[in-house]
Amino acid sequence: MRVMVIVKATAGSEAGQMPDERLLTDMGRFNEELVKAGVMLAGEGLHPTSRGVRVQFSGKQRTVVDGPFTETKELVCGFWLWQVRSMDEAIEWVKRCPNPHMEDSEIEIRPVFEDEDFGAEFTPELREQERRLRDRIASGG
Repeated sequence: MRVMVIVKATAGSEAGQMPDERLLTDMGRFNEELVKAGVMLAGEGLHPTSRGVRVQFSGKQRTVVDGPFTETKELVCGFWLWQVRSMDEAIEWVKRCPNPHMEDSEIEIRPVFEDEDFGAEFTPELREQERRLRDRIASGG
């Protein structure tokens, strides 16, 4: 199963506080363990929401809203995409993770939808289209 491991933002990360050398070293070591175990598929940190935008949808209308955004506890400042055998395995990996911030923080784990989750609505034609798109992405475009 694939899971998205979401690093929640903090007041510090939203203020642009960067990790110190020790945290970068610890996180690099943890990422190496994930790669060696064949767990890590992707992972990145995100700039604060002051550098981002949101696009709101209402019918056919699209409205762009510039950051920063409030409710820091609901914001994302980084993520991993992992391939694990179970949610329990993902939890065990997160428990081994260094605290991603220099203050109290939170990591959320969410399963990624797989083809079979969509049922009959995800027709063979749609499955093939998705497979072709993934193949193109994997080959660089």
